[in-house]
Amino acid sequence: MHNAWQGKADEKRSKIYGTIGKKIIQYIKSGGPDPASNSLLADLLKQAKDAGCPKDIIERNTKKATDKSQADFQSCTYEAYGPAGSSFVIEALTDNVNRSVADVKSVITKAGCKVADPGSVMFAFSRAGQILVVNAGEEEVFEAAMEVGAEDIQPVEGGEDGSDGYKVFTSVPDFVSAKASLQQKGFKLAEEDSLLVYKANAPIEIEDDEAFSKCEALVDKLLALGDVDSVHTNVVGLD
Repeated sequence: MHNAWQGKADEKRSKIYGTIGKKIIQYIKSGGPDPASNSLLADLLKQAKDAGCPKDIIERNTKKATDKSQADFQSCTYEAYGPAGSSFVIEALTDNVNRSVADVKSVITKAGCKVADPGSVMFAFSRAGQILVVNAGEEEVFEAAMEVGAEDIQPVEGGEDGSDGYKVFTSVPDFVSAKASLQQKGFKLAEEDSLLVYKANAPIEIEDDEAFSKCEALVDKLLALGDVDSVHTNVVGLD
């Protein structure tokens, strides 16, 4: 029986597979179907393999990419304010920008939150690589993280099998090499939580249960949208 963390992990994994499918279409349409001459596609297929993405998802979206009726995908970023000083950065990859904008704005306003002007929230976040290490001791994780050039390390409670884990943050240029180094050192990584993120510069803790639940519901409803791939927030406990 899956615990609550496992349920969230399954949802994240499904979302990641969906994102991979959309990116396959995007990269093939822009650079062709041959990984040998399309480095973006080659890197994506490696990520798909590392994440355990089912073969049928890769094949189905590869076929879609050659369909002239299939629209290309565009990356979009939205920003929002929530209760108690909370803020959100929403990343989407869509084949219909008008639909994406309308759906995201609808969810935000119906949740009683506010759509933010571009840049008004983003300044409070920094782009970073995030690697989730599970089933490892604190001392060995910290030592290895320092060796791979980590910029920050945060403990995470309740891992995939009930164990704790550690989020290792790196600069964007160091992300791929740091992840590979940790894997080579024998650490187990949670692939669905090892990715590029927008990391809050000043995370906040919301003590009011109603406000926290409102933020949590907003994140869940945004992630339920097919166009939305990830939601980043400054609220501790919602990552």
